[in-house]
Amino acid sequence: MNVEVTRLPGIGVRKDFPVKGGRRRIGVIDHKDGTIYLIVSKADNPEATDQIPLSASEAAALANLLGAPQLIAQLRDEHREFDGVNTRQLSILDDSPYAGRPLGDSEMRSRTRCSIVAIMRGGAVIPSPGPDFLFAAGDLLVVVGTAEGLEAAAKILTDG
Repeated sequence: MNVEVTRLPGIGVRKDFPVKGGRRRIGVIDHKDGTIYLIVSKADNPEATDQIPLSASEAAALANLLGAPQLIAQLRDEHREFDGVNTRQLSILDDSPYAGRPLGDSEMRSRTRCSIVAIMRGGAVIPSPGPDFLFAAGDLLVVVGTAEGLEAAAKILTDG
């Protein structure tokens, strides 16, 4: 995928790419002042765009939403040959009993036999977090285990 980068003098940088079919483009405008706009071109005119301003936390959440499924799809492909190995995305919600607490407090591995293989935070992947890693509300966890274990892991993250 080729991402086109266009400098916008006095404004910032536009980064976009054509979506399947080539009639539309999607991307971001990264303003010099730090604001970010999600842009989607009009179907009949790729130069005209709808622009949606995003706060830093909204941009990070969108990056997590877009990045985590790709990581999970890759892990699923790698585990396809192994019966009973599943990969799932779980969230740390604002009211999770583990928001702000270390991963080790959850005893996830010993309670469910599941492993947290990565965490998506702010659009970045944090691979193989250790027991001292502090969860934060909004984290997206990539968890590998059995179907039953993954259900138990989801319950732990919401109910404790």
